[in-house]
Amino acid sequence: MRAGDSLRRDTLRMAISAAYNVEKRNQHPLTDEEFLTVLTREVKTRRESVDAYTNAGRQDLADKEQAEIDILTGYLPAQLTEDEVQALVDEAVAATGATSARDLGKVMGWLSPKTRGRADGKVVSGLVAQTLARADLAGHDADTAGHGTGGH
Repeated sequence: MRAGDSLRRDTLRMAISAAYNVEKRNQHPLTDEEFLTVLTREVKTRRESVDAYTNAGRQDLADKEQAEIDILTGYLPAQLTEDEVQALVDEAVAATGATSARDLGKVMGWLSPKTRGRADGKVVSGLVAQTLARADLAGHDADTAGHGTGGH
């Protein structure tokens, strides 16, 4: 505050206010995990705003939202790289025994605690869907490989 950085001050006040509102709603002080969830939600909201402002041609507002994202991400755990997320996805698929896109929820349930606050949920679910689609196709290819056009 003393540095005169009003954007940082206002952004942090909004995040603290959001956390306070969740505390009041839940009627208990937030755990570190719950506070990270609030911060992650604040970042997600701002990312959606950046997209909306950019599509509306309001780059000035999109830049302000991006600056707020940059401030808030400084208080979140380090973000996972796409390779790290893919490694976790592969581990989750193996651990849950997932074989098709129908298992997306099961895999995401396994992954969520490990990626929360460290990776964008859309990116994670997209990688899970791609991985499961490849596994499903590989399974279909294996099923049809031994079946010729012989009559049954």
